[in-house]
Amino acid sequence: MIDEKLLAYLEEFISEKRMRRFNDILSHRTNYITVAVEDVYQMHNTSAVIRSCESFGIQQAHLIEGKYGQRLDEEIAMGAQKWVDIKRYKNSKEVVDVLRNKGYKIVATSPHADSSLLQDYELDGKMALFFGTENKGLSDYVLENSDAFLKIPMVGFTESLNISVSAAIILQHLTAKLKSSNFDWKLTPSEMMEKRLDWTKKSIKSIDNILIRYHADN
Repeated sequence: MIDEKLLAYLEEFISEKRMRRFNDILSHRTNYITVAVEDVYQMHNTSAVIRSCESFGIQQAHLIEGKYGQRLDEEIAMGAQKWVDIKRYKNSKEVVDVLRNKGYKIVATSPHADSSLLQDYELDGKMALFFGTENKGLSDYVLENSDAFLKIPMVGFTESLNISVSAAIILQHLTAKLKSSNFDWKLTPSEMMEKRLDWTKKSIKSIDNILIRYHADN
């Protein structure tokens, strides 16, 4: 349960304009589509994907960091990591199991011969988009355990795009399609309340001291 009294107390430390901004952005947020990034080597690529998630309203991102360790650069992400819920994993099986148990369809983004073209892909439920490492793409494990394949149509000599570019193109297309659908794609009221509290805390510089005072009085 969200401590609504605490939220009301903390919101006294931020402006009305910022509160309205939070509510407006949260009205566009979704957990209906989520993103998983598998063992990306270049730090700027993972960071750019997180920026795309934030820009297009994806609330959760899942980072598989078994090979190269943490691959998130806060300067490149430009603060997006504050507003997106980032989950970290050591291997692909773990994240596939977690997402599938939560009802997500596992969708591999890949130039696989049987992949659906982006413009033809039909939304039919919650989906987790998997993006792979540079050059090699997704691991055999993810490809073998995916429920569907998705690719961006291209007509040039180049067979693939940079992962951050691919993520931006796919997320823009699918989130626009989702918002024009009849799916219940928005965050639940409790999820919105949770993020309001989280974001409010992140917006207050002296939050630790303020929380100590609050709990001492309550």
